[in-house]
Amino acid sequence: MKNHYPSVVKGIALIAFLLLTYAAFSQENNIPFTPRHSVGINIGHEHSFGGVNESGKKEMTVLAYWGLDYNYQFARKWAIGLHTDFITESFKVENKIEGNEKEIIERSTPIAPAVMGFYKPTEHWSFGAGMGGEFAKEENYALNRFAVEYGVEIKKSWEVFGALQYDVRWKAYDTWTIGLGISKSFGERHK
Repeated sequence: MKNHYPSVVKGIALIAFLLLTYAAFSQENNIPFTPRHSVGINIGHEHSFGGVNESGKKEMTVLAYWGLDYNYQFARKWAIGLHTDFITESFKVENKIEGNEKEIIERSTPIAPAVMGFYKPTEHWSFGAGMGGEFAKEENYALNRFAVEYGVEIKKSWEVFGALQYDVRWKAYDTWTIGLGISKSFGERHK
């Protein structure tokens, strides 16, 4: 089975570069900014190229997840937050070990919170990076999370958003996630 990991990372990097280039040429909004909080919920699928099926054969694993996000946008282009993913299934995955050794590990409905920092070049786009952990009864892993989100206001202080993220679990396995969610902002958007 061919490893698609390098091409996925290159694709994500290309999309991020193109979006940042577009954002650099966007015009600044002259309306005064007021800090605000937001809480969101999202649902989607998490994918791992290192998944292992019941017969022990390596395959891409697709897992359902729920996400709970809290953000505080403290400046027009900057926000911080806590984004937590709840994987609703148990699964087996091939662990990345130094050298050529391979280990199959089990994960029972892990929870993966991460403290995130976001750059918002436009009203709709957010690019984030952060650090956290994945916690399950078998073992815990530190992780780094990279995210791209696009949101559209549907009603005053309500927003629908799409999210694409990549999680790197240290000395374990990587996943990429695609999800769709809704969030509610608290605090005025503009003065």
